[in-house]
Amino acid sequence: MPSFQSYFFEKAIKLSVKRAAKKGVSQRGIEEQREMLDTAASKIGKLPKNCEVIPLHIEGVYAEWLTTGAAMPDKVILYLHGGGYALCSANTHRPLAARIGAAAGVRVLFPEYRLAPEHPFPAAIEDAVNVYHWLLKQGYAGKDIIFAGDSAGGGLCLATALVLRDQNEPLPAGIVCLSPWVDLTSSGESYQKNGDVDPYLSLRAVKEASRMYAGSESLDHPLISPVFADLTGLPPMLIQSGTHEILQSDALSLAAKAKAAGVNVSLKVWDGMWHVWQISGDLLPEAKRATREIGQFIRRIMKT
Repeated sequence: MPSFQSYFFEKAIKLSVKRAAKKGVSQRGIEEQREMLDTAASKIGKLPKNCEVIPLHIEGVYAEWLTTGAAMPDKVILYLHGGGYALCSANTHRPLAARIGAAAGVRVLFPEYRLAPEHPFPAAIEDAVNVYHWLLKQGYAGKDIIFAGDSAGGGLCLATALVLRDQNEPLPAGIVCLSPWVDLTSSGESYQKNGDVDPYLSLRAVKEASRMYAGSESLDHPLISPVFADLTGLPPMLIQSGTHEILQSDALSLAAKAKAAGVNVSLKVWDGMWHVWQISGDLLPEAKRATREIGQFIRRIMKT
């Protein structure tokens, strides 16, 4: 059963989104939307204690090392943020990535991959692959690296792993997907079923983001919508989803498709939770529990 706090948290989200819609936020330019999200995140996002942020550039991509006294300094989480491939940044997702790193006892590398519509598919995948190659050049082996991402970042984790697999390159030790966006055709039943309960996403907004990212490519391209890909050979996965998000079908379909391909999959569906509720951090009991679950999965994978 969802916590008492989650009930009011969800109500507050719905009210905030409704007010934003009345002000025409969805009609603003993409740069203004990005700036608005960064500003809002800077007011509420808190890093874990003693978190060190070290900026760097990798193949022209801005990135950050996030370190919170890692217990496994020779391991790394490559975190790919969500935002429909068009929005968000380290400013919006740094606290979430850092909390996951702290829970796992692993340092985090957070790149800001290129965004659509200026840089549509496959720019984000190219950046993620380049950052992974950079990690290998730094001495990390595939078994030392975990891919993690939320929403579009979850889909990007899978697409990146598929490219590496098809190029016969070392794969990461595991993949963590938070509310993954892996079906840009919006074909799952939850897109309709959960439309009234999802406090964040709407089918219209998802379809707009899909087209911005895909550009001239088909939405069912296996690297755009990994749920349509052959997932054979991918590493163990942890998938978290909520029953109050329109992307719930993406998570369920991904888990079923991966299991059928022989992938070791752990799927956890959280009752009453919405899209990427984990970003709520210490404000929500379910977010803290989900983060601990992610940390336990990563520790288990890294020690095998």
